[in-house]
Amino acid sequence: MTVLIVEGSTAGLRGLLSRWLVQPRAGVFVGRVSARVRDKLWEMVTQSGKAKGALLIYGAQTEQRFHIRSWGETSREPIDYEGLTLIRRPSDSKAARSHYAKRGRKGDEQ
Repeated sequence: MTVLIVEGSTAGLRGLLSRWLVQPRAGVFVGRVSARVRDKLWEMVTQSGKAKGALLIYGAQTEQRFHIRSWGETSREPIDYEGLTLIRRPSDSKAARSHYAKRGRKGDEQ
């Protein structure tokens, strides 16, 4: 199984990817393709200049049974933590700071 998440992409690139993969949501592509096709699609996304960032998740012979590749500016960042791949959300954004600041103010009136 292959999952390709493309952020900030053009409609043309999404249309091209939908020839090979199913698009259940804008920018999210899912399918079962060979390793060669998967790598060609990844190369097309990363070298076309028609997307800001992308994540590719595919099955592999690892402890977690998958591997993640990332490229460009994405809203999530894969990190390696003692051999496990985890996803980190950026916490330095203005929206994230305001969201977490409000969590501690249950009794305060604003």
